[in-house]
Amino acid sequence: MDITEVRIFKRNSEDKKLKAFATITFDNCFVVRNIKVIEGNKGLFVAMPSRKIKEACPKCAFKNPARSKYCGQCATAMPAAPPPATSDDRNQRQSEHRDIAHPITAECREMIQKKVLEAYEVEEDSPAVQRPAPEATPSHKPPEATPSQEPSEATPSHEPFDATDVDVG
Repeated sequence: MDITEVRIFKRNSEDKKLKAFATITFDNCFVVRNIKVIEGNKGLFVAMPSRKIKEACPKCAFKNPARSKYCGQCATAMPAAPPPATSDDRNQRQSEHRDIAHPITAECREMIQKKVLEAYEVEEDSPAVQRPAPEATPSHKPPEATPSQEPSEATPSHEPFDATDVDVG
């Protein structure tokens, strides 16, 4: 299995630790999106895509974020979560998220991290590509009909559809 493509989407946001998102393609046939490039205490690392864990309200079954005190739908008090095994705040935050996709072996994790960080470094070293603002992008308009041209079935009509115009007999 090979990583055949890595795309980097740099972030310029208030969160200084999140540097970029990455999308990787395996063997030109399987894509994993929302891989994060994060600046940690020991340098850059890759975090796999994850989602917040939700807990169902015992009264209305509304899905609330983990560790909510009250239901966001019916305001019922949520059952108290068991105290964490450690008081480390970092472990507590990690347990509120679960990986959607992740490597099983250390070798695969290292391969993914190496490829993503190499692509990030290349993106970091390359000059920023200037894209035109949306207003500056030429809009695609179909050619307007001249008076000599009659609308035909081949040219789509932009008139609202009226079901009374349809002959079903």
